[in-house]
Order: sequence, then C-alpha cells, then structure tokens
Amino acid sequence: MMNSQTFLYGAAQTAMVILLAGMVLVLWRLVKGPTAADRVVAMDLLSLLVVTFLVSLSIHTKETSYLDVAIAYACIAFLGTIALARFIERARGRKPDGPDPGHPLTPPSSKKKHP
Repeated sequence: MMNSQTFLYGAAQTAMVILLAGMVLVLWRLVKGPTAADRVVAMDLLSLLVVTFLVSLSIHTKETSYLDVAIAYACIAFLGTIALARFIERARGRKPDGPDPGHPLTPPSSKKKHP
C-alpha cells in the first residue's frame, strides 16, 4: 500500500511535468500572439505557471525556500503585468482613465456643432 509521502512525491512530480508542458504552450502563444494584449495575457499566465511550478518543486524537494521565491516572483510578475498593460494603453494614444471614443458603449459628446 502507498503511504502519503510517496503519493505526495508522485503527485508533485506529475504536476511539474504538466506545468512544464503548459509553459511550452504558453511560450508558443507568447511568441505567436497576434496582438500585444495576447502577449501580455500569455506572460501573466506564464508567471502563474512558474509560481505553481516553484510551489510543486518546494513540495517535491521539501525545501521551503522555494516558497519565498514563489511569493517574491508573484509580486514582481503582478507589477510587470500592470506596467505592460498601462504601456500598451498609452501606446494606443489615450489616457488610462479616459473614455475610449471607439468603444460602442461610450456616450456621444454633449457638444453641439454650430454652423
């Protein structure tokens, strides 16, 4: 019969293999993504997969220092995603908090044109 330590070791090993396969697919989307927004989402997902890989590695090796690295990496990745999203929004030529004139739900301008 399998004890809990053997099961946890095998589950962590399986999780790491699946996470590595997911990272390869996300890297393909990061390179191939047709728009910049697709690339930002792929980068965010890749950082999430790296964090979960580090947690699985911590379980697999029984080393808690990987958890500290995972927490620090998650904070930095979150800030990087926010910075890239703001950069893309500014590159489109509009303010981050302003209305999008091309969006269908933006109300029309209240200014009347005088002939």
